[in-house]
Amino acid sequence: MKIISALATGVVIAMATLFMWQAATEKQSTHLGTHTKTKDIAMKPTNLTLLGLTYPFTLAPLPYDHKALEPHIDEATMRIHHSKHHQAYIDNANKALEELPELQKYTLEELLTNLDTLPESVRERLRNHAGGHFNHTLFWQMMTPNAQLLPTEKVATAINQAFGSFDAFKELFNKAAQSRFGSGWAWLCVNKDKKLVVTSTPNQDTPLAVGMFPILGLDVWEHAYYLKYQNKRMDYITAFWSVINWPLVEKLFGDGLTAVE
Repeated sequence: MKIISALATGVVIAMATLFMWQAATEKQSTHLGTHTKTKDIAMKPTNLTLLGLTYPFTLAPLPYDHKALEPHIDEATMRIHHSKHHQAYIDNANKALEELPELQKYTLEELLTNLDTLPESVRERLRNHAGGHFNHTLFWQMMTPNAQLLPTEKVATAINQAFGSFDAFKELFNKAAQSRFGSGWAWLCVNKDKKLVVTSTPNQDTPLAVGMFPILGLDVWEHAYYLKYQNKRMDYITAFWSVINWPLVEKLFGDGLTAVE
């Protein structure tokens, strides 16, 4: 009986040791596999750099007071939109990059132009949250309390060449913003042919992902307008034309002509 008991004990110890070794080997293999996969990501450089921000991302102050855009965009909306919604995108983008330190050196633009090559564990989170940080950082700058109602001469000429007239452009942009189902953005961009185009993107997708350089954008998520305009999105779109920072649009237009390939 003692011999049988000893043999049984030996078998149990041997099996336990084997299980522990297998678990440790699988954990090490998984870790090394993930690490290698991340290091081997072929991140392509991009010329579509507007902000150049890198991890850790932070929330910059608005370039004007929260109430400066009234009566077109109200103070309460600006406070919540900037300090709550934008901050949430930043926090979640940082959390995603905490998991993969090898990606922390890349700019927002590099991440957003290489989405298809990112690990699946962070791809959609960075599409949404890094995209949200990029879009909103631009959006605040694209508005100003001292807006002129018409574009600068350089931008006006380019708009007329691309769309026939400023009114035709406004109609096309308004339609892109109004018809975007659910949440998203309307954009004026420089495309790969160095032409101005109007487009829209869902959620927090950016034009960068398709090789376009955004020079004007409008957030049509409900949180951008619902406190003041409720379900009247078109009223909000109309109000936007009274706060556009056209000198910045001109600068971005020049940058875009140089940046696109």
